[in-house]
Amino acid sequence: MQLSFWERETYFKDVDVLIIGSGIVGLNAALHLKTQQPKLKVLVAERGLLPTGASSKNAGFACFGSPSEMLEDLQHHSENEVFSLVERRWQGLQRLRHNLGDAAIDYNRWGGYELFQPKPQEQELYEACLEQLPYLNRHLQSIVGEPAVYQTADAQISHFGFKGVQHLLLSTAEGQIDTGKMILALTQKAQALGVLVLNGLEVLELKEEAQSIKASTVQGINLKAKAALVATNGFAQKLLPQLSVVPARAQVLVTRPIPGLKLKGTFHYDKGFYYFRNIGNRVLFGGGRNLNIKAEETTELGLTELVQNKLDALLREVILPETPFEVEHRWSGIMGMGNAKTTLVQQVSERISCSVRLSGMGIAIGSLVGEEGAELVLQQV
Repeated sequence: MQLSFWERETYFKDVDVLIIGSGIVGLNAALHLKTQQPKLKVLVAERGLLPTGASSKNAGFACFGSPSEMLEDLQHHSENEVFSLVERRWQGLQRLRHNLGDAAIDYNRWGGYELFQPKPQEQELYEACLEQLPYLNRHLQSIVGEPAVYQTADAQISHFGFKGVQHLLLSTAEGQIDTGKMILALTQKAQALGVLVLNGLEVLELKEEAQSIKASTVQGINLKAKAALVATNGFAQKLLPQLSVVPARAQVLVTRPIPGLKLKGTFHYDKGFYYFRNIGNRVLFGGGRNLNIKAEETTELGLTELVQNKLDALLREVILPETPFEVEHRWSGIMGMGNAKTTLVQQVSERISCSVRLSGMGIAIGSLVGEEGAELVLQQV
């Protein structure tokens, strides 16, 4: 790509910070940098026309964890680690709402539900959750500031019209957002502060030089900056192969509008491997990664018959058993996972840092992770 003198001088000269990835993390990092040091020249490079990973491709769950997820996490992590992560998720959600405002992201606190079917294994899990609700609620009250965040909600099963669901647990503090509106609002706010957001600019490699970093791109433009932040989550290993980040594809569909839809809220099913919500009077449904975990550990966007057929079947048989529906659209996004649910916010070298591995909770934790990455960068410029 050939640049004019004007383009080179305006966009690419004297860049202080290069942020790679224009999702929730990258844009929050840019906002924090410009808020702390308004004179910094911050350039956000995004390989796609829109954020490529999951930020505007996910389900828009403003959630911090279901009861079964917390019990599962407590088997592998200390109590302090588990509830510290829950607190970070909760704080991240409040930061997102404060930064953008509820109207801009279409935030609705309609509650989140966990479904349990009458299978023996699921009944055991439900009984374990039920037994631990007082314990979990005590910890959540210290974080959320409200009592009885988790409650039984079996009476709602018939109202929602589910089939083959024996129990429901409600999280009163969970909500949903419109992630397209979120990314648009973040982009506009960053641009209003003077952040340069360039879409269709793919960074191939980062090299550290004496007083700067050099980034080569697919477009043949070589960038120089005083410091760089990699905020590409599931794609992070392409630039930083030493990082422990595994890509995880999430497949999603949305129905056409359904007259009289009674679903309202966010819903987790099968330990969170399936999730659905209403978007007005439509149903968004995603998941099924557990059907073939290895095949879904990919950075390739796409759909598989295995997963899509299962989503269709569960919609017909469990979620909308008595309701005719048509699927309007299907898509996928790429998350970043690891062997632990901890985020990777660290300095990789003298002038390169990363904020990645959001473990499928980007909406909840992305604002904080972006700001933490920006703080690392501020030590380098």
